[in-house]
Amino acid sequence: MVAVAMREDCKHFQSRTYSNGDVARMCELDLAPEAPWRCPDECPSFERRLADVNWVHGSLVTPPPTDEPAGFDADSIELLDEAEAIVNAVAPEVIGEVDHERAREDARRTRWFDRFRRR
Repeated sequence: MVAVAMREDCKHFQSRTYSNGDVARMCELDLAPEAPWRCPDECPSFERRLADVNWVHGSLVTPPPTDEPAGFDADSIELLDEAEAIVNAVAPEVIGEVDHERAREDARRTRWFDRFRRR
């Protein structure tokens, strides 16, 4: 499989620039294991963005990606996949804890508010 640069004209390409200047570039379908540097050449889900056809972009275009680190290879991709699996395994538990805490906060807020409500 030949790799090409990230296809910014793909419907599934996403980019987010943070206040410190860092840029996150990714495939929203998680089909680019070498993001933010490369997309697979024969990506089965590549679709050109319809809104970008024949548009001319101004100065707010996504900044170019950082240089690919030296020694980035299949082992690096496997390591990133393992790290992603760890985060994905913990995420439901963390989300559940946050939802539980928010529900407790809402219950406390409701009880306090009910004290002053007319009946």
